[in-house]
Amino acid sequence: MDQGQRPDGAAQALSVARPDLDLILAALADPHRRQAVEVLRRGPRRAGDLAEALDLTPPAMSRHLRTLRRSGIVEEAGDPFDARVRIYRLRPEPMADLKAWLEETERMWADQLLAFRQHLERSAKG
Repeated sequence: MDQGQRPDGAAQALSVARPDLDLILAALADPHRRQAVEVLRRGPRRAGDLAEALDLTPPAMSRHLRTLRRSGIVEEAGDPFDARVRIYRLRPEPMADLKAWLEETERMWADQLLAFRQHLERSAKG
């Protein structure tokens, strides 16, 4: 077994490639994008309204929205009354994927800590 490899397979289970999750985490790494998500939690918004709420210039907001769209966190739709206006809303699936990954990770750590505790208890007795 190579150094750093785990015999229990926990590392292997968590190392499955998840490019979507990587995009989600990268998008949420920026505080402005997290703020945009917070604003969008209250409902769909126009790009201009988001820029104003976050105190960003329209070009800066546009760059953040592009990253959020590419990650799948938000989706864009046209305004039925003005074709120039874009409306942004959150998509639930990326957050559900992130939550599932966090739950898997939490279970893995709980299992590892339980195994470590059992090892310590056995070592203390023997």
